[in-house]
Amino acid sequence: MDFSFTEEQSMLRDTVASYLADNYTFEQRRAVIGKEPGWSPAVWKAFAEELGILGAPFSEELGGLGGGPIENMVVMEELGKALVVEPYLGTVVIGGGFLKHSGAAQAADLIGEIIAGTATFAFAYAEPQGRYNIADLTTTAKKDGDGWVLNGHKAVVIGAPWASHLIVTARVSGGQRDAQGINAFIVPKDAAGVSTRDYPTVDGARASEVTLENVRVGGEAILGAEGNGLPLIEKVLDEAIAATCAEACGVLRKLHEGTLEYTKQRKQFGQPISSFQVLQHRMVDMFIQLEQSISMTYMATIKLADDAERSKAVSAAKVQIGKACKFVGQNAIQLHGGMGMTDEMAIGHYFKRATMIESAFGNTDHHLARYEFLSLGQAA
Repeated sequence: MDFSFTEEQSMLRDTVASYLADNYTFEQRRAVIGKEPGWSPAVWKAFAEELGILGAPFSEELGGLGGGPIENMVVMEELGKALVVEPYLGTVVIGGGFLKHSGAAQAADLIGEIIAGTATFAFAYAEPQGRYNIADLTTTAKKDGDGWVLNGHKAVVIGAPWASHLIVTARVSGGQRDAQGINAFIVPKDAAGVSTRDYPTVDGARASEVTLENVRVGGEAILGAEGNGLPLIEKVLDEAIAATCAEACGVLRKLHEGTLEYTKQRKQFGQPISSFQVLQHRMVDMFIQLEQSISMTYMATIKLADDAERSKAVSAAKVQIGKACKFVGQNAIQLHGGMGMTDEMAIGHYFKRATMIESAFGNTDHHLARYEFLSLGQAA
């Protein structure tokens, strides 16, 4: 199978990498996340106007670059290398994914706003009791004339403090864990009845607890067929997981490179510790985990177009990513010693992001179980 990038994809990678190298250094990032609002609107504007990457996965008819999941993968890997906190995943991959795949009436207009950098999205799907079961919902959406009324609580909504819109999953019918009776809704964050409690996350991003009290939205807010929205939600989540795996590859590469560089400088017994064979073996194992993660991420991204294989491939990649984040991250910190966890060193920030990625959208154990379930279902 040919994993070569096209000329346009390589140019996209180079463009993003060059911009971040000049405008998103580790110290610049530390300054941004250390004060309100916790992200850089100027960087987001540059993503839209100078780089045009907010349109990477959208068709040219909608004003995008005519790309898809591979373009998202390319961008996300570079964002991972720089530990970018700006909400590309929530806005372009998830928000844009729901709009593209649902065929919603307002899709074209909202995608145009995403590309222009004026609309940002956050995905409000997790609930305290739900763990990783996206169908376990107590948030409800009740018909009210031509519209809907939403009530419920969503936990750890990443990027919500910066969002103009929320994508909210809610139950329109059925029992709490039924696969049927679920839909996603577009909710303006400034809608009456939406309240948030914002806080920083361990990896430098921001999140919110979101409460919805009698939030009224129009009939056009519902995404997908009424009561049958779970397949759409699963499709977009698989795309988000694949994109997160791509981000992880960027994080893992920097963890490995940073550790390799440090061991060449740090001396014990009059020689660099990189000359010790046992540590050389350790760094080779880290490199192998990185390369395996890249290969699995490429495969999962390619399989996104195949509905029969998509979820299985994505879970397989997330299992590898989860194992690699733990192994590479822990070894990077150990080889740096205690200084690896200081705020002044980049390596600790990469480790924190790797730790968050391991549990994002389901941890390693969850995706291993999901892979087994899907494999048994296909075998049957």
